[in-house]
Amino acid sequence: MSFISGYHHLTLSTDGAQEDYDFYTKTLGLHSIKRTVLFDGTIPVYHLYYGAKSGDPSTIVTTFPFKKPGIYGKRGTNQSKIIQLAIPVGSADFWVDRLNERGIPATKISRFGITRVALAHPCGIDHELVESPADTRPPITNEAQGIGEAHGIRGIYGAAIAVFDRTSMDDFLTIGMGMKKEADSDEGLMFSVPNNGGPSSMVEVLHQPSGPQGTWTLSGGTIHHLALNTVNEENQLKLKAHIEGLGFTDVSDQKDRNYFKSCYVRSPGGALFEIAWSVEGGWALDEPADAIGSTLVFPPWFEDRREELIAGLEPANF
Repeated sequence: MSFISGYHHLTLSTDGAQEDYDFYTKTLGLHSIKRTVLFDGTIPVYHLYYGAKSGDPSTIVTTFPFKKPGIYGKRGTNQSKIIQLAIPVGSADFWVDRLNERGIPATKISRFGITRVALAHPCGIDHELVESPADTRPPITNEAQGIGEAHGIRGIYGAAIAVFDRTSMDDFLTIGMGMKKEADSDEGLMFSVPNNGGPSSMVEVLHQPSGPQGTWTLSGGTIHHLALNTVNEENQLKLKAHIEGLGFTDVSDQKDRNYFKSCYVRSPGGALFEIAWSVEGGWALDEPADAIGSTLVFPPWFEDRREELIAGLEPANF
């Protein structure tokens, strides 16, 4: 039995808050799911969540825009490299045209025999829109942005990790996380993430033995972590114990993220993984269920810092 069912979310550190919001909601057609602040440390930074209107865990991309504090990292190897979102088969041309018309260079590529649209977030982080044939989730539509069912993003496909040593991830992903190796070629390795709805999400490992070591800290222009969904606390704690028992002892204690509970583990290939489960009430804990992502909210433990944090945030028109 697997302790994981698909992805929970993907998190990256970006640059400007406004360009980030416009990229995900206007260009890609995702919906604002939550607007809050970075829970760790003391720096006032937005934490923005995007995805399906319902906030389904398998659709969520979250960002920390670091433009105002001016903290930037270095993209390189031994680091998560590409954010991947699933799109309907046959929709790549639509996205290539749409992105190029909006000034975002995009091209069709193929890896592991699967068609993708390669593009970059305005801050430079590589993204791919992947024509995933096994994905049956309903597309995320956004009529206001001209995105219908034929082309809408379905949610998370996965992520690509660049590594010095591509074999170092095998045991971690298969024995540790319960994934299945689906491909092993000169293009890299591909592992399917266990999923109760079928194998529709992946982790790809790309061999990049040269180049700089990528930044691991929270810093603009880099991917921070890949979160897998354990569905409940029991699975999370069992998986945490299993990973630690294999010798991967760089596993955090459980952290309260208000809407979900998380543990973090650094993989041998450098990428930071999170194992998470949504608490009862989820995104509707502090907003009406039909209006999530419409207001700026704070966790209970930051209420006494509300005015200070608002004053320190980058101005943006959400």
